Amino acid sequence: MTSTQLSDTALADLREIADLELIEKLAEREHFSKDAFEYSPVLIPQLKDCLADVVVRPLTVNAVEAVAGVCFRHQLPLTMRGSGTGNYGQSVPLKGGLVMLMGALNQMLHYDSSTGVVTVQPGCFLRDLDQQLAQKGRQLRLMPSTWRTATVGGFIAGGSGGIGSVRWGFLRDPGHLLGMHMVAIDSEHKEQYLSALEAQALNHAYGTNGIITALKLSTAPAVQWHEVCIDCQTWADAVSLLKDCVGSAVDLHLCSLLERPIVDQLPKWCGSSAGQHRLLFLVAPDGVSTLEELAQKAGATFTLVGVERLSLAGLRELTWNHTTLHMRAADPAWTYLQMLLPQPELPAMEALKQQWGDNLLWHLEAVRQRGGTRLAALPLVRWQGLEALERLMEHCRQLGALIFNPHVITVEDGGLGVVDGDQVAAKHRHDPLGLLNPGKLKGWSAR
Repeated sequence: MTSTQLSDTALADLREIADLELIEKLAEREHFSKDAFEYSPVLIPQLKDCLADVVVRPLTVNAVEAVAGVCFRHQLPLTMRGSGTGNYGQSVPLKGGLVMLMGALNQMLHYDSSTGVVTVQPGCFLRDLDQQLAQKGRQLRLMPSTWRTATVGGFIAGGSGGIGSVRWGFLRDPGHLLGMHMVAIDSEHKEQYLSALEAQALNHAYGTNGIITALKLSTAPAVQWHEVCIDCQTWADAVSLLKDCVGSAVDLHLCSLLERPIVDQLPKWCGSSAGQHRLLFLVAPDGVSTLEELAQKAGATFTLVGVERLSLAGLRELTWNHTTLHMRAADPAWTYLQMLLPQPELPAMEALKQQWGDNLLWHLEAVRQRGGTRLAALPLVRWQGLEALERLMEHCRQLGALIFNPHVITVEDGGLGVVDGDQVAAKHRHDPLGLLNPGKLKGWSAR
C-alpha cells in the first residue's frame, strides 16, 4: 500500500490546532495503524505494512472540525479509530495519511429519562456507558464480546451485532440508531446533525463517509441476567434444544452453542466439556426454571452458574468473536468464518462436517432477523491456505448459507456483497474528495 507523506505546511497546520495531540513516534504510529486483523491470515500480508504518517487525538469537537479542514485543504487521507478491536482492518490506514483517535471524546451528553434514549460521544467505552445506564435502570441493547474495551463509535461504524442480537437483531435494524452528529470533510467541515434515516448510511460504513462526533441510541430496561450452561451428548440434540429454548416464552440476552472441541479449549474457569457440546445462555431470572425444564426433557445436563457478575470473567466472554480469540490463543492456526445458516440448519452443518471433518468446528449464535429467529454461525476453520478457504466458502454457499466474509477489507465484500447506494451517496455529500478511510468502500472506488 502506498503512503502519503505529510508536507511541512500540512504538519504545521496540524500543530496550530488547539486541543489536538500529535503522535509522531514510529512505534506509536505502528501501534495505532493496526487492529485485530491478525484473526485473518488473508488480511495479514495485505495490512501489516500499512502505516499512518501521523496520529492525532482531538480533545474537542472543534479540534475534529479543524483536522477535517486541514485534510480537505491538503487532500490527506483520514482514518478513524476507536479502540482498534475490529477484525477486518476497519481502522487500518491503507493510504497512510492521518489516523484520528476518538477516545478523548467519551462523555454521555444527554439522557432522556422518559424514553431511555442516550446521546453519547463516540470514544466512550461500551463498558463505561453500560455502567452509567445501569445507574438509571437501563442497559445497552447490543454489545460485541469486546464490550469491555470497544468504543460505542467503533461499534456503530465497524460492528454489526453481538450480545443481545437474540433479542434485538443487528445494529442496522431500524430503531437502534436514532440520530447522529457528524463532521464532513468538505469546504465547511462543521458539525451537523443527521436524523435516524440520514444517519443510517454511516451505520457500519467503516468511517468512510463521515466523522461521527455523537450518537443518539435506544437502550433497554435493565435486567439482572443469569448465566446458564446446558451440556448435550449429540450435536443434533444440542441444536434442537437451542431452537426450543429460543422459541420459548423466556427473555434471553445471549444464546450460544459450541462444539465439544471448542469447549475444551476455553479458559479453565468455564469448566470441562465432559465430552459434551455446550449451550451458553444469559436469561432473565423468571426464565431460568423454563430452561431447566427444557434441558431435563431433552436429557441434557443443566447448570445454573448464577447471577451475571460483570466485574468478573463471565459467559459473554466465551461467545461471539471471543470464542475465536480463545481458540487462537490455544492454536493460532485457527481462523473463522461468519454466515447465516439455511433453514433447516442441521443438514447443511452435517454435510459440511462430513466434508471438512475436524478442520471445521461449529460455533452458533441465535439471532433475530426480520422478526424471526435464525442461527448465525461463526465456525472455527483450520487454516489450510486461501484455496481451501475459498472452496469451503463456496461449499457453504452451495448449501444455502449466506457468507459474511471476514477476510476482506471492503464494507460490501464483508457484508451482502452488493453496493449500498445510500452509503456511496453519503460519501459524495460528506467526503467529496474520497479522503475518509480510502479503499474500504467498494462502491466509491468502482465509480
